[in-house]
Amino acid sequence: MDGQQSLQASVNSSYIPTTVSSVCDEEHSEGEASGDDASLLVSRQQPAGPLAARHCPEDSYNLVYIIFFLMGIGSLLPWNVFITAKQYWLYKLSNSSSPASQEEPHSDLSDYFESYIAIASTIPSVLCLILNYLLVNRFSSQVRIMFSLLVILVVFVVTTALVKVDMSGCRMQFFGGTLVSVALVSGASNIFSGSVFGISGHFPMRISQAIISGQAMGGTLSALASIVDLAASSDVTNSALVYFITADVFTLICIIMYLLLPRLSYSRYYMEKAAMPFSESISHSSHSDSSGSVPPLRPILKKTWVLGSCVFYVFFISIMIFPALSSGIQSMNKDSGNPWSTTYFVPLTSFLLYNMADFCGRQVTAWLQAPGPTSRMLPVLVVSRTALVPLFMFCNYQPRYHLHDVFFAHDLFPVVFVCLLGISNGYLGTLPMIYGPKVVPRELAEPAGVVMSFFLTLGLAVGSAFSVALVHSI
Repeated sequence: MDGQQSLQASVNSSYIPTTVSSVCDEEHSEGEASGDDASLLVSRQQPAGPLAARHCPEDSYNLVYIIFFLMGIGSLLPWNVFITAKQYWLYKLSNSSSPASQEEPHSDLSDYFESYIAIASTIPSVLCLILNYLLVNRFSSQVRIMFSLLVILVVFVVTTALVKVDMSGCRMQFFGGTLVSVALVSGASNIFSGSVFGISGHFPMRISQAIISGQAMGGTLSALASIVDLAASSDVTNSALVYFITADVFTLICIIMYLLLPRLSYSRYYMEKAAMPFSESISHSSHSDSSGSVPPLRPILKKTWVLGSCVFYVFFISIMIFPALSSGIQSMNKDSGNPWSTTYFVPLTSFLLYNMADFCGRQVTAWLQAPGPTSRMLPVLVVSRTALVPLFMFCNYQPRYHLHDVFFAHDLFPVVFVCLLGISNGYLGTLPMIYGPKVVPRELAEPAGVVMSFFLTLGLAVGSAFSVALVHSI
């Protein structure tokens, strides 16, 4: 599978040489704007069959884009709901008997709760993505997506029901149950996001970008909801109740949107094209019995290992810092009694600002796609983000047990650093993710999307383990 002849043109790739006649005008325009890497990524072969000569329908009112954007929100909203409901978890895990209490009692559970959540989230996520890859040809994407959404819905309904239940006498049991819930939701979310991103590989690149931008918007919406709840209600349990009900409703919306997808002509066109046979594109021996078999991993990794490594390292650095380290940075004026310095500093500077910057970085990739998938500059930019770790460590993170010096002793520093972290995560994390399914043959697009999601989740898993050591070293 070397060289130009090993890859398929048309719907799987937006990198199409201008000498190739595109089936769809939209794909042709994307190919012209993709840069010098175009000729390296696709062959000049076209898939056979009656659909090959048919012009694709338009995405009327951008409905398909919106549906994938909403499913992108739904894929990360559960995780963001758990990590941004910090006041609720602090209340549940403390000995405080007053729901209105805004004090943050320090204990091992409260100080390192985000790190425990990250570990409970990412380890089952990695395992579920491996399972998702093994089952990609055994169970249809519809089965995997609907099953994962139903698991998320059930867990969140239970979580919502427990908001008003007094857990003061069984804090450790509640903590254990919360970690189990996080593990179930994270595993299901990754099967969902991996499957959705996999099927998006059959669509033009704008659809993959819609999912990734939607994921960032999910974090932004959850952060906004937590701030509104803090401002509107003095009772932390009432705020959490509204917060979790919102997640329940949005999960139902995702189920409805996914069921609507096959009814739209634009998405049906690409789904039918994905199921078509190929003309002399891959040896018959390796793909003669693709239904029910495990997709070949070696040709996928051969084309995507550099891009996958970039995705891994981007999210490895990001999860080391956010949220375990960034949410522990306090205002230098916390004792002033100003609501900005006490109640709203962490929700605004850590959660909301990061997710907004992340969304902006991801959205930029809809118009700018540089460096290209074969550029050496992409790995260089990814590795340069390592410098962000010491910058955050020497902000006003509290409590500090080992590193007592605070070099960046102003509230503006964490704001700037969080913006850099979010924008670079969004842009440099999105580029290799949308490149990955486009540099492999069309019939490997869906498993390639799952593989890229695996690299992402593996980065989160390893980074979350390092984040525990990082916060304990400060």
